[in-house]
Amino acid sequence: MEINIERLKETVVSRNTTLEALAYELGINRSTLYRKLRRGQSAITLKDASTISRSLGLSPMEQVSIFGGGYVTRM
Repeated sequence: MEINIERLKETVVSRNTTLEALAYELGINRSTLYRKLRRGQSAITLKDASTISRSLGLSPMEQVSIFGGGYVTRM
């Protein structure tokens, strides 16, 4: 899964939250999230994408703009 890191960061800011808060939602520490984002497509799992989508309240179009490909199922 291709991830648009800059778009994700913009969305996090626009939702008045932080990557640290997002890491908490994912159940990982901030440095692990940054590492996953640096690795891009190989590190972000479908479950991570679903949790991020739910936590940020992403619309289907926002999901596509951040995660590419298709819609992320909300779990």
